[in-house]
Amino acid sequence: ADVATLDTLPDRELKAGIAEVIKYGLINDLPFFEWLEQNIEKLLRKEAEPMMLAIKRSCERKADIVKQDERESTGMRALLNLGHTFGHAVENNLGYGEWLHGEAVAAGICMAAALSRDLAWISDSELERVVSLTARAGLPTDPPKKLPV
Repeated sequence: ADVATLDTLPDRELKAGIAEVIKYGLINDLPFFEWLEQNIEKLLRKEAEPMMLAIKRSCERKADIVKQDERESTGMRALLNLGHTFGHAVENNLGYGEWLHGEAVAAGICMAAALSRDLAWISDSELERVVSLTARAGLPTDPPKKLPV
């Protein structure tokens, strides 16, 4: 696969796309999440081999989930919305275009992880890993301060 076209992306756009890659590491794929923790800087530098692996793995995860729930009847496909419920709220309240979609999704992922921690579904250390990786990717981990509550 040719990932050289990604070299033309501004860094902000690349980071926004990486938010979706992080999402796939969080959807039942701990080995991929751990790989991202070890390789996020390589992705940010647009290194070809890590980028190809990240894209391939993300596409495989999405295809696997869609295959398991082709007709959206089991709820499995809802996993693909991780970060999007909060993220769409951010986009809607800020006005579309102020934050890139991936930036809003990144904050939404962290918000969903914080809620999961509050509900005792994940530990403090698991939340910290999600927030840390997102921050290392240069993405927002909190909603904007001016977001109305």
